[in-house]
Amino acid sequence: RQKKWKSSVSTQAKMPPCDFVPEKYESYPYERMQKIREQNIAPSLRTYYKKPLLLHQGHMQWLFDHEGQRYLDLFAGIVTVSVGHCHPKVTMATQKQLARLWHTTNIYMYPPIHEYAEKLTSLFPDPLKVVYLTNSGSEANDLAMFMARLHTRNFDIISLRGGYHGGSPYTLGLTSLTPYKHGVANGFGCTAAMLPDVFRGPWGGSHCRDSPVQTVRKCSCSEGACLAKDQYIEQFKDTLNTSVPKTIAGFIAEPIQGVNGAVQYPRNFLKEAYQLIRERGGLCISDEVQTGFGRTGSHFWGFQTHGVVPDIVTLAKGIGNGFPMAAVVTTKEIANSLAQNLHFNTFGGNPLACVAGAAVLDAIEEDGLQKNSEDVGTYMLLELAKLRDKFEIVGDVRGKGLMIGVEMVTDKDSRRPLPAEEINQIWEDCKDMGVLIGRGGLYSQTFRIKPPMCITKRDVNFAVEVLHTALQRHMERA
Repeated sequence: RQKKWKSSVSTQAKMPPCDFVPEKYESYPYERMQKIREQNIAPSLRTYYKKPLLLHQGHMQWLFDHEGQRYLDLFAGIVTVSVGHCHPKVTMATQKQLARLWHTTNIYMYPPIHEYAEKLTSLFPDPLKVVYLTNSGSEANDLAMFMARLHTRNFDIISLRGGYHGGSPYTLGLTSLTPYKHGVANGFGCTAAMLPDVFRGPWGGSHCRDSPVQTVRKCSCSEGACLAKDQYIEQFKDTLNTSVPKTIAGFIAEPIQGVNGAVQYPRNFLKEAYQLIRERGGLCISDEVQTGFGRTGSHFWGFQTHGVVPDIVTLAKGIGNGFPMAAVVTTKEIANSLAQNLHFNTFGGNPLACVAGAAVLDAIEEDGLQKNSEDVGTYMLLELAKLRDKFEIVGDVRGKGLMIGVEMVTDKDSRRPLPAEEINQIWEDCKDMGVLIGRGGLYSQTFRIKPPMCITKRDVNFAVEVLHTALQRHMERA
């Protein structure tokens, strides 16, 4: 039987019912798991929470631990479980393929890779119609950099500060977050431009973002004008005029920054930045690892929310609902640059991955998950904004669809990050009441809410009530 939820924190919040019953946990005891973790698993692979969760089973938006305790998953394995844990359609399709053919590599033709390539590229505007399948987001971004350099015959690539594009030695040059930087040479030919962050940056106001929730900063912009955007574009031009050669290979940006805590740029910033890059002979790369597949609600791809068409798009995470796969989508012309010599990927586009990917696309459409992201995400953003208005320490609520950030501060005037020990306590309390959320931002000061796209408004009511209780407890402690 499913264990009845017992919160260790007193709360009025009632966890929504779920008729799924997890299997009985029959693996090693918790203590033995901990010992193995300490002795046999690399310490750089860190765990969340003071007492790490030992998870055993998942069902749609729910996770169950070894004791049968149920949790509402608002982080989706770091924005990766797009359609729901063990979604029956994806599970069934993968099981069927598992019994038929696992692997041959792409040197032979087999149905899944062709069916998937056609299905995926049909969702992109012209001329983005050619796909190269890989296994991870870092690998996809690595390849995008490589393609941009080969195609333009230029070398320098610009990214934005606060961006996360992977942890491989090549992509670390694009990743601009100190906690991910190691003390080894990386990033040759990579330059980070100022982040147009309208909450934490020097400029920003109350109309900048494509979001149901704006910052509490005031601005005097007239209708259709954005002074913050103009200032950030000036800074972008400054980078182009001082830090890179006259011709460059490209520019990479996430439509909404993920690891940095759902940071959004002012409207039209990306459109103008793309234009400036193309004037320098560079290609524009959209990193859709977290924003793709309908998560932003209004559009299927994050770049569409900015009214731009990139030259290269990278995909991962939600593409396979947890199956390790990724992709680079580009034009025939750019893809041809890579065909002059061999560039091979053993597991990229294997039959299992392609079947999982195709089933994910079907599930998004059949379950109406893009629309659900818009409806439920907008509802959640507006509910969270009420908490921002009530609590001085909730500095900013932002995002679009089910890509949401809640930035914690000591006070709204200074915008100083709330100290780690205080955030940790709020975060732990949420977990103890049955809600799992992520963390992000340069100081780990932002709660990242990016759940499976199947969550409901009832789940949102529960989650917001839990966060409200945790914030209330924090104020009492303070």
